[in-house]
Amino acid sequence: MKDDYITDSSVLEEKLDLLIKRFKEQQGIIDSYVQREREWKKDKVIHKQEISKLEKTIIRLEANE
Repeated sequence: MKDDYITDSSVLEEKLDLLIKRFKEQQGIIDSYVQREREWKKDKVIHKQEISKLEKTIIRLEANE
């Protein structure tokens, strides 16, 4: 009976370790995705500002013609 308990607990420990490993992997994937999303949004804002500046420059140049 005691051997069954030891075997069962070791199997449970192995499964728990596997689940923790999977969780950490998934957490890493999610963190990476969030970081890329933040960078994309930051780049999007910068590009929008550049486009606005260029549009203003175009309007100013067309007004001078």
